[in-house]
Amino acid sequence: MKNILLVEGPDDEHVFKNLCGKHNFPLLDEVKPHGGYTGLLDAIPTRIKESDVGALGIVIDADTDLSSRWASVRDRLKKGGYNAPMEPDKSGLVLIPPTGSLLPRVGVWIMPDNKLPGILEDFIRDLVPVGDQLYEYAETCVAGIAPAQKRFRDIDLPKVHIHTWLAWQDEPGKPLGQAITRGTLDANSPQAMEVVSWLKRLYLPA
Repeated sequence: MKNILLVEGPDDEHVFKNLCGKHNFPLLDEVKPHGGYTGLLDAIPTRIKESDVGALGIVIDADTDLSSRWASVRDRLKKGGYNAPMEPDKSGLVLIPPTGSLLPRVGVWIMPDNKLPGILEDFIRDLVPVGDQLYEYAETCVAGIAPAQKRFRDIDLPKVHIHTWLAWQDEPGKPLGQAITRGTLDANSPQAMEVVSWLKRLYLPA
């Protein structure tokens, strides 16, 4: 039976592949990006019905409204036969299919931490080594951009911060996944370990 992880885009794909690689966790048969949140939602009903899937993980961004995002995922899971709770699990949800069902186990992680609004890069921020003054300087520099020169949306500020910081490393501009593998980002940070724990609960059930 296959272990599948559905994600929004290629950045999520490479972050999870490299995070799993860093922790010697080679149990994912497929990490599938969907070109965004809507595409991922549309894929859920089909993927949970596939007979060769043993465990299906779902990773989405909370964006500005975590409750709304969870409600959309929950609706699809309930229609698929799962008893999904009203609120997301703060440690990452893992659902066991009904007794006698051929449905897979399903897990849901809402970036950054199942509790707060945000995106993948808010999670990545917690992988920056503690006390890194260069990251703090990157935030200061971005904050100093004159309004007339600012070309990014406020919602994308976490992306601007992390990619500015990555541009100043010894190998400038490494993608997020490669930055995890190289150790520029800390794959053993508390937040990273919470995600790893969720993955193990989903794909390595006791």
